[in-house]
Amino acid sequence: MDSSLEEEEEEEEEEEVAARSPAAQARRALLPGLHLPFLPPQFYRPASSHEHKLNFKKSKEACLNYIQDAILQKQWKRAAEFMTSYVESLEKDYSREYVGPSEVCLEHAFHLLCNGLTDEAYQNLCLAESWRFGEQRVIQDKEIKLIQAYRGLLDYYSWSKQKSIVLEHGQDGFEDLSVEQEMHSCFRKAAVNLKEIIEIPGVWDQFVKCYVDLLEFYGDHNEARQVLNEYAYNSKFPANPNAHVYLYQFLKRHGESKKSLISALKILYDIVPSHELMIDFNIMLQKSKKRKKRQLGLEVIFSALDYAGWKENVKAWSCLARQVKQIVISEKHLDWIKQEWKSRKDWWPAFHFSRYLAKRNWQENESLSYEKALVAGILLGKDCKYFKYVSHQGCKAQVERFRFLKKFVNKHNPVHLRISGLSDSSLQS
Repeated sequence: MDSSLEEEEEEEEEEEVAARSPAAQARRALLPGLHLPFLPPQFYRPASSHEHKLNFKKSKEACLNYIQDAILQKQWKRAAEFMTSYVESLEKDYSREYVGPSEVCLEHAFHLLCNGLTDEAYQNLCLAESWRFGEQRVIQDKEIKLIQAYRGLLDYYSWSKQKSIVLEHGQDGFEDLSVEQEMHSCFRKAAVNLKEIIEIPGVWDQFVKCYVDLLEFYGDHNEARQVLNEYAYNSKFPANPNAHVYLYQFLKRHGESKKSLISALKILYDIVPSHELMIDFNIMLQKSKKRKKRQLGLEVIFSALDYAGWKENVKAWSCLARQVKQIVISEKHLDWIKQEWKSRKDWWPAFHFSRYLAKRNWQENESLSYEKALVAGILLGKDCKYFKYVSHQGCKAQVERFRFLKKFVNKHNPVHLRISGLSDSSLQS
């Protein structure tokens, strides 16, 4: 008798503790009248239709919290049960708003892929395609397209593996037709699903890359070009730097004209002036016979070096040093340098040409210090801290090119006065 009373008291205490927990408080926020799996009966109570409408949003958020919690704990069956029960109840009885299962399906698929279970992930996505319920067909169809697109990625992955086998053995020495047939089968399935998703405005980088790879392998270059042009230039799609990168890379692979390559990189420059392809862009522009393009090349490399990530990029400094040196020797277009230096003369010296950086660059990368010293000497003159330290160390180490560097800067020292908008007479007075 006493033991049974003690058990009842313990149960009551546990219920009180559970009632005060955050999870219990979240449960109270759920819309009343719903039958939610794993919830005790005391959390259900009747409610008016007015309450249903007012509290629908809160209820939906609580439902999604339960689903998220299950996903984080990798309780996929529990998450699916919550999703099925919640969505059907919410859709039928309350607001007709749709909460799709795609996130659960994709999260599960990603979990399987991370654990190397590719076949299981593929089966999971196939099952998800057939998941239909309620009346929200349009929204469901869009989500199904996304699931199909990820299945297309897995088909592409299978195609890539089969392709590697075929290419490794070569067409002449490979007689296993089943592998080749499987490869073509994967191609067809991947192409269909990938093409559908990239026709919908959005950011579909991975899908586009895979689809273009498929098309290029089978020689359909015109279709590949059309896809990339659409992805880069269609105003219905969001602005996306990668779209222009993929187009440029495609054009370069197929030997397109410099004009086409420059056009693609010009748009990329306008969007992301710090992109790594700006070195390619600068080199092409420097080689142009047109003055405007060479001037743009100078602007491009100056702009790239405005960013901290480029501070120690030897190629970038080499590009700038080469073009600046050419201009100084020819004594033409010094106004180009002057124009670029005008907005930078107040902050570039501390940003790029301090004595501290000179010492560090010399110790870590001699080539970097050489290119930067040349630029510093021309822009700031022979008394620039960076130039003085590096040229002194270079001459001390008896490195021949640093002797020529020092002579060159000393010879053209007046140039920095013209670039800075000063004159010899104003400086002396």
